Amino acid sequence: MKYTDLADLPTVVGITTAARALGLSRTYAYHLAKHDKFPCKVIRIGTSYRVPAAALRALLEAD
Repeated sequence: MKYTDLADLPTVVGITTAARALGLSRTYAYHLAKHDKFPCKVIRIGTSYRVPAAALRALLEAD
């Protein structure tokens, strides 16, 4: 995912989209989220995980 693509993200994205932006595999991203070790804020809604795009951008801008 390119940096310009980050600007076009909705307010909240799925864990798969966040994983792709961070260069993580889908399976590893779910593992990290399940164990509260994902590198940015994750919101759990029922059985799904959502990542605020602002938190994802902030993490990527810090690198």
